[in-house]
Amino acid sequence: MADLSKYRNIGIFAHVDAGKTTTTERILKLTGMIHKIGEVHDGESTTDFMEQEAERGITIQSAAVTCEWNNHRLNVIDTPGHVDFTVEVYRSLKVLDGGVGVFCGSGGVEPQSETNWRYANESKVARLIFVNKLDRLGADFYRVTKQVEDVLGARPLVMTLPIGTEDEFVGVVDVLSQKAYVWDDSGQPENYKIEDIPADMVDDAAAYYEQLVETALEADEDLLMEYLEGEVVPTEEQIKACIRKGTNELMFFPTYCGSAFKNKGMQILLDAVVDYLPCPTDVNPQPLTDEEGEPTGEFALVKADEPFRALAFKIMDDRFGALTFVRVYSGVLNKGDTILNSFTGKTERVGRMVEMQAEDRTELTSVQAGDIFAIVGMKNVQTGHTLCSVKEPCTLEAMVFPEPVISIAVAPKDKGGAEKMGIAIGKMVAEDPTFKVETDEDSGETILRGMGELHLDIKVDILKRTYGVDLVVGKPQVAYRETITQEIEDSYTHKKQSGGSGQFGKIDYRIKPGEPNSGFTFKSTVVGGNVPKEFFPAIEKGFKSMMDAGTLAGFPVLDVEVELFDGGFHAVDSSAVAFEIAAKGAFRQSIPKAGAQLIEPIMKVDVFTPEDHVGDVIGDLNRRRGMIKDQEAGVSGVRIKADVPLSEMFGYIGSLRTMTSGRGQFSMEFSHYMPCPANVAETVIAEVKERNAKK
Repeated sequence: MADLSKYRNIGIFAHVDAGKTTTTERILKLTGMIHKIGEVHDGESTTDFMEQEAERGITIQSAAVTCEWNNHRLNVIDTPGHVDFTVEVYRSLKVLDGGVGVFCGSGGVEPQSETNWRYANESKVARLIFVNKLDRLGADFYRVTKQVEDVLGARPLVMTLPIGTEDEFVGVVDVLSQKAYVWDDSGQPENYKIEDIPADMVDDAAAYYEQLVETALEADEDLLMEYLEGEVVPTEEQIKACIRKGTNELMFFPTYCGSAFKNKGMQILLDAVVDYLPCPTDVNPQPLTDEEGEPTGEFALVKADEPFRALAFKIMDDRFGALTFVRVYSGVLNKGDTILNSFTGKTERVGRMVEMQAEDRTELTSVQAGDIFAIVGMKNVQTGHTLCSVKEPCTLEAMVFPEPVISIAVAPKDKGGAEKMGIAIGKMVAEDPTFKVETDEDSGETILRGMGELHLDIKVDILKRTYGVDLVVGKPQVAYRETITQEIEDSYTHKKQSGGSGQFGKIDYRIKPGEPNSGFTFKSTVVGGNVPKEFFPAIEKGFKSMMDAGTLAGFPVLDVEVELFDGGFHAVDSSAVAFEIAAKGAFRQSIPKAGAQLIEPIMKVDVFTPEDHVGDVIGDLNRRRGMIKDQEAGVSGVRIKADVPLSEMFGYIGSLRTMTSGRGQFSMEFSHYMPCPANVAETVIAEVKERNAKK
């Protein structure tokens, strides 16, 4: 049994371009996993091994690597920063015990950092903060720590201070040991000296030491009281124990600084991962749930002598075959064992198990609680499925994924491509739970749905390059919805008489707008048995089945409440089918009367722009029907937050770059639905009618 206290399962996450992948590369180099460092800007990094990643210089899928530092085993997951791929961050956080949040020294806390930080808070993941790129122009460590407090509402515990800034950044002061680590200009991580603190920083270092000790000791009240009363001077070991406890309880976040690209400050960060981030047994065990997803009160205890329980958190198809990435929560799994997928109820035999070192892999014969590894060639497993021992089935808390907000129609360029496209898309849907595919029943078109333009753009690119399927792509479509605005009372009778037994069902009902996000709710207040109870489920089913296509333009209907209060039945001719048909007819009859309305997805948009272009950017957002919520000035520019309809945001990155001479950035995520203005609704409905007429 391996010593679990020597395991660290960590993720590296941040905004686009804050330097996550470079940080991962440096960790691999320092731990001896790779000998040549690959740079992201040359398209050669170890963890970005998809062609699309190398070309665009962004990370698209999370990659897992295993390495060792100070006799500790680190499982590191490099996650994407781009908002369209947040699902990768979300599912990685689900299986990690700790994380490193990387912030750019000049960009600071950027929009996507907030989303990732929020996910990490929800998953209760302990984190270190690494302020990277301190060699960049405009880098300011102290400003970024202030932003962490103000924007993220988190408490940074400053552990290192930068020596020099921008071009003159040479090293860091370790606040706890009160020593300076200074690197030479060779760019080699091992070429550093430990020196005394530079004279001009002695006072700062002492002040930060005081602050560090007081904050850390909050994790141990007795020690804090003794310290404040002057009775005791805590030892370095006591302070470290307090920092570890406080970090694991999310009281504060140890904050480090450096430059991953220039190899400065990385060893201290790795030491901190080992010293302060939790091992698998320090973290609250995963709750088990029943089939409905409700907690059962039991937990998957992180022990090797417990039954086998694991979560499949990622599916990846590469040149070696289908890989299922798995985090083991309890028990042991040996090669050749048969395990149960509690979601499908099917068993599978485990053939090959591998440990990932980015692109390379090492064959394993057994794994145990705390491990992250991949199984080769599993058949019916999808992201979020629980794998467990056949004798003791269980379900781990499932993952919840956001719904796609944008869709495009695609068709293969040649006839032979259709089958190839079907197989390829099937594999891609298994890999990415936020990527959905539907076939339009009327036109036979294949509709791809995703989280944003970039998301779908990359999926089409993968289909073309990885699977050799050339596609004709239609223009993006917005996921509009319909709802109602008024409460009405109505009645509907369904009767049909033709040889043999007839059909009869009469219902009196009220339809009214439901609470936001309530979907469809049905209740019955019938008294006196005018409609027998056994027909209620059929009536509910009839109404519910109609919610998929509204009466205005055939979009799904949201937030409707139906109350059945009276009706009538026939002793012979009434049946469940008759009442279901009555409910369907009632829906078609009443929804137009209840003030049917088209609603559109509104995106939370976060734009960063240099100061001299603020007016243009705000004017442009207003033209796009945007509501400006907030703007805040930073050192290198202004951040503007706005709510903007998705339909107005297509191609926005092009306009933003033109307006800001290429210096603007933005991110957006789905926020809520709002009613469409009348002129927009008329255009959308007319377009749908025209499309349907062509079919």
